[in-house]
Amino acid sequence: MTFDVSHPEVQAILDAALAEDIGTGDITSSLCVPAGKLASGRFVARQSMIVAGVELLEPIYRRRGSLGRLDVRVASATRVNDGDEIAKAEGDARTLLECERVALNFLQRLSGVATLAGQYCDRVAGTACRILDTRKTTPGLRRLEKMAASAGGAVNHRLGLFDAVLIKNNHITAAGGIRSALERTRNAGVPVEIEVRSLAEIDEALSCGASRLLLDNFTPADAAAAIRFIAGRASVEISGGVTLDTVRAYALTGADFISCGAITHSAPAVDINFHLDLR
Repeated sequence: MTFDVSHPEVQAILDAALAEDIGTGDITSSLCVPAGKLASGRFVARQSMIVAGVELLEPIYRRRGSLGRLDVRVASATRVNDGDEIAKAEGDARTLLECERVALNFLQRLSGVATLAGQYCDRVAGTACRILDTRKTTPGLRRLEKMAASAGGAVNHRLGLFDAVLIKNNHITAAGGIRSALERTRNAGVPVEIEVRSLAEIDEALSCGASRLLLDNFTPADAAAAIRFIAGRASVEISGGVTLDTVRAYALTGADFISCGAITHSAPAVDINFHLDLR
């Protein structure tokens, strides 16, 4: 998923973020900074990271007034080091100052997601396993956070409950069992995946035609045994409690995918500095 800043959801997020922070106006900048004063501001990385969200800078500034020039030095998905310049904005000093926190909040949060996704992907390098993101996202920011996860190398899983079927334990209970659940989704018209917890459940799901299985909260050893039993009859995703320390062990089981909620729910913001210079 690329950064599509024209998407209505992204546009609404930007509007809400600016309204939340600026409200009726930036009183500090309007009192301290003479009207019409020109300045430039540099966004500089203060640690190694994968950049994400630079595409949001232009629409953020445009919403608040004129922008003389925006020079984006690196694209989303680019790895940078401490001291590297990410972007430089030139224009009205008041505009640059009132947009500073919103711009940094997006860049730091989204680059943090991309950076953590990249760390997970790096840990499984050389295997056939791919890292998936999840729906464990900040409410209202899912589309942006999934764009960031993709920038870090992760594969976007379901965007929501509407674009794929994922039958979990509670669905199985409510449907009356694995067979009943799978039969009810046979003509869904979207990808169907089902969670299994034992070899017996795996066998039942496969006998019902399941083509993608979710092994949730398996140990690496148990997952490896399950995947040997599956023997290529379905693709396999592993989830539940996967960390940077354990992800490679899970990838070496032969799983096709590993989903990591931590990519979005636990990604720390990265350190990016904004430095203003008068022109």
